[in-house]
Amino acid sequence: MKYVGALDVGTTNVRFHILDEETNIVASSVEKVQLLHPEPGFVEIDPDELWKTIVNVIKNTLRESKIDAESIVCLGISTQRSSFTTWDLSDGHHYHNFITWKDLRADGMVKEWNSSLTMKLLRLGSQILYTFTGKKRYVASSVFKFMNQQITLRLVWALQNVPGLQEAVNNGNAVFGGVDCWLLYKLTGRHITDASNASATGLYDPFTMSWSGILINILKLPYSIFPELVDTSGNFGVTPKEIFGAEIPILCSMADQAASLFGQGCIKPGDLKITMGTGTFVNVNTETKPHGSITGLYPQVAWRIKDELVYMVEGASNDTGTLIEWAKELGIIDQADETANVAYSVKDADGVCFVPAFSGLQAPINDSTAATGFIGIKPSTRKNHIVRSVLESIVYRIVLIYQSLRAETSFTYHKIRVDGGVSRNDFVLQLLADLTNLEVERTKNTEMSILGVALFAGLQCGVWKNREDIFKYRRVEKTFKPNKETRERYQPIIAQWRRALQRLAKWY
Repeated sequence: MKYVGALDVGTTNVRFHILDEETNIVASSVEKVQLLHPEPGFVEIDPDELWKTIVNVIKNTLRESKIDAESIVCLGISTQRSSFTTWDLSDGHHYHNFITWKDLRADGMVKEWNSSLTMKLLRLGSQILYTFTGKKRYVASSVFKFMNQQITLRLVWALQNVPGLQEAVNNGNAVFGGVDCWLLYKLTGRHITDASNASATGLYDPFTMSWSGILINILKLPYSIFPELVDTSGNFGVTPKEIFGAEIPILCSMADQAASLFGQGCIKPGDLKITMGTGTFVNVNTETKPHGSITGLYPQVAWRIKDELVYMVEGASNDTGTLIEWAKELGIIDQADETANVAYSVKDADGVCFVPAFSGLQAPINDSTAATGFIGIKPSTRKNHIVRSVLESIVYRIVLIYQSLRAETSFTYHKIRVDGGVSRNDFVLQLLADLTNLEVERTKNTEMSILGVALFAGLQCGVWKNREDIFKYRRVEKTFKPNKETRERYQPIIAQWRRALQRLAKWY
């Protein structure tokens, strides 16, 4: 029996799974990621603690499985995107903690740059170029804005504020990289990143498949700190024998949402999946064409393997699982898995609207200054109404993104494949089906990022011969079918929620 290892380093958890030749999970372990908040708006991860957690999770899984590490023929790695650190390439010493994708320390710089003359000229120039060339890359550039969740200005902030970092960069002693890049360095000593992770940084041009010279020059970033770009699947090196007891070949490294897209079997143009984890990520396979958006949807590389290049378009809502955790901390709910029943226990939210904007509001609203809040609370409002309004807001945000996808793409959408922790919530998925008028499929295994990198790694080392072999193992647990009556009943409710959005927009 051959086994495949799959590691997923997320924002909330680190997971390691061992899969057999029929993609069954024979053993797994999970540990929480400790997020640090040294100042308001700062969200960090200690690299040393993260490394300990990763090693512990892999060792615990091997111990529990009683499988010899040498029986694991390959390893795939999936990671959160746009969290980064900088380190000394000679000894691995990091200059600061990971600054995560949820961090808002560069918010002032983001606003300043977006309203600057430089950016206005860039947008105007792009608009003129699009008029003459018709190339979609210039459509995207004509509405380009820096965003907090991309690395761009957080990296500039680090260079300006971390003691000794700029000097180390000037002396050629410092490099930067995402969680994937740093982890591959820790395991193999190489400073590399794949195209799917690079395309989420904000510093990569998916239309030219290279680091963006325009942005790098505008921001005055030295090219020497950037990692080498490699394929999503290939020979990344082997894990050190002293860590896991065997040299396991690393054959895939991939951004989590791209991995999830492949794990869900979204390999045809127009295939749609939604991951509901810490945030919500709506992704559509656009095959060989990057999508130029005017509403804040983002073109990403899904995977690049030799001559095969697949793109996806993404819309995100940064607050999903974080809403559930917040409600637990406040005592509004006891356990996440009870929220569906709580929501179903009342016929509606009693007119309460919740706006989920702890991290601002992303596409298609694109307002980093929006506030989170409840509107419409009355003496008749009970805790169950509050819970229902929070769950409804998760779906409403997805509906806004879906409407943008329908307006901007020519695909005909037939169903939604969902994964992530919040996808276990039946109330959310049924309402999603009702409001989009699409069937919603939930698989038995909701950890699709894990499955995606396991499948790519296994294909690379011959555990599976072709893609037709592996997707027959995809197991749908439940399908949620749309209800027309519910959709009609919710039209005035959604209109009211949009009014709440307007009230809390630009609050800060």
